[in-house]
Amino acid sequence: MPIDQDQKNRIASGQGFIAALDQSGGSTPKALKLYGVDESAYSGDAEMFALVHAMRSRIVTSPAFGGGRVLGAILFERTMDDSFGGKDAVAYLWEDKQVVPFLKIDKGLEDEADGVQKLKPIPGLAELLARAKAKGVFGTKERSVIKANNAKGIGEVLDQQFELARQVLAAGLVPIVEPEVDIKAADKQAIEVELKQGLLARLDLLDPATPVILKLTLPSVDGYFQELVEHPSVLKVVALSGGYSREDANAKLAKNPGVIASFSRALTEGLSAQQSDAEFDAALDAAIESIYRASIA
Repeated sequence: MPIDQDQKNRIASGQGFIAALDQSGGSTPKALKLYGVDESAYSGDAEMFALVHAMRSRIVTSPAFGGGRVLGAILFERTMDDSFGGKDAVAYLWEDKQVVPFLKIDKGLEDEADGVQKLKPIPGLAELLARAKAKGVFGTKERSVIKANNAKGIGEVLDQQFELARQVLAAGLVPIVEPEVDIKAADKQAIEVELKQGLLARLDLLDPATPVILKLTLPSVDGYFQELVEHPSVLKVVALSGGYSREDANAKLAKNPGVIASFSRALTEGLSAQQSDAEFDAALDAAIESIYRASIA
């Protein structure tokens, strides 16, 4: 099945950012705690995921959240199979909000080796991609982490990412290739030199007719990813917040023209389960506006 051209054009030329609403089992307790829901408020995965879905639903159904400023949203697999506002989650995003739906497909990270954490195996990948495509999902996200300037490790992360990207493209979906660089890495700038070289070499082998999206840590040198932004096989370069506060992430993002946000924690910063709907909507509106402004700077 071909890629949805309306959604592709929206990501390529629309103004805004991609909301990362894909916290998984490992990151959900932290996300809920920041939202004002303590671990004592739930027991077991089912209750935990119900609470985080309620948080995501509150964000997505808010009048502050929509295609005017939010280009896309990355969903956790459970969210893809759930609903927003009584409607299939994927259909609601695109039909009601004009927000392009993406799916997180990775199953987490392997233990660190050679200065990196590669993707764990993804059992049932072909079936998952087919199901996502049938539901109307546009693309996927898959995250690895680079912690040290080790050429072998970085090369293996990129080889794994691009092999997975080819499988995603073959299924008619657009992959978000995410080799995150740990913002605490002592040699972060040197890692980014090695990473950019490796990305350019692999992008040159892709057909520009089936481009990928890159999701990268904000670089140490402003504008350092410009060659990636302009590469014919790149649909978009998006930035993760990576542990930076929203204010810091926005400030760094604004210094990288052509790169847009794909923030998770920085998006939900300041939102609370205890807020009234009016307070919540106002806080979300301010967050979305600040990230939108930084993305179009």
